[in-house]
Amino acid sequence: MNWQTLIDEPAVIAAAVLALGVVVGYLVGRLNKELLSASGVPDAVEGTPFERTAQSIGTSSVEIVARLSSWFIYGIAVLTAIHIAQLLDTEAFWIRVVEFIPQVFIAVLVLIFGFIVADKAELAVSEYLRGVKLPEVSIIPKVVKYSVLYVAFLIALGQIGVYVAPLLILLAVYAVGIVIVGAVVFKDFLISSAAGIYLLLNQPYGIGDQIRIGDQSGIVQEVDLFVTKIESDSEEYIIPNRKVFEDELVRVRD
Repeated sequence: MNWQTLIDEPAVIAAAVLALGVVVGYLVGRLNKELLSASGVPDAVEGTPFERTAQSIGTSSVEIVARLSSWFIYGIAVLTAIHIAQLLDTEAFWIRVVEFIPQVFIAVLVLIFGFIVADKAELAVSEYLRGVKLPEVSIIPKVVKYSVLYVAFLIALGQIGVYVAPLLILLAVYAVGIVIVGAVVFKDFLISSAAGIYLLLNQPYGIGDQIRIGDQSGIVQEVDLFVTKIESDSEEYIIPNRKVFEDELVRVRD
């Protein structure tokens, strides 16, 4: 057997493809890791539940994404090598598998970034509403988080060809339900925010004024969209703005 005959052997070509796939997959993984690190992704995902879970098993979000890109190349190389070596007479099956792998890879990436975005959205909303002293507000960040996750889940399923029309209908019902339940549960929250807009625009009292709202009296320390904070004898009262209209408001003049 001469060299030309040996090179033309399917098994040899398959082995060469497999070896090339391993090298290319490794290089792609390293390149993706460097690019993600340079773009600031580690800082963006720091402290998220997904990152903490990854670190608990000795890896990181960036490392997982980089490995996924490598595994994607490895999988293509293995399937191509099997097809070239003619180990299985299932050409149509392998074609479908090769078409399916990129879809799975993208779906996994969508889920990973969905978790990251959901965590960041929850933190951002929590930070924005941190000064609101209404008990109903604590549920809003969770609603935002799981809404983002649900959308990411839908996109991932659609990417791998799952029929998602019923889930889209469920999403629409969920959105309508959120609006209806929110209107009922957050009625006081909405009233307080509307009252806050009025107070901020008309300013019937300001910081430093001495006022009495219902049974609480003191000097105004802060007025925001949702609450008015007054202080008296080292005690701070946090009063929802709706109370300004429900109870008697008295501005005490010197």
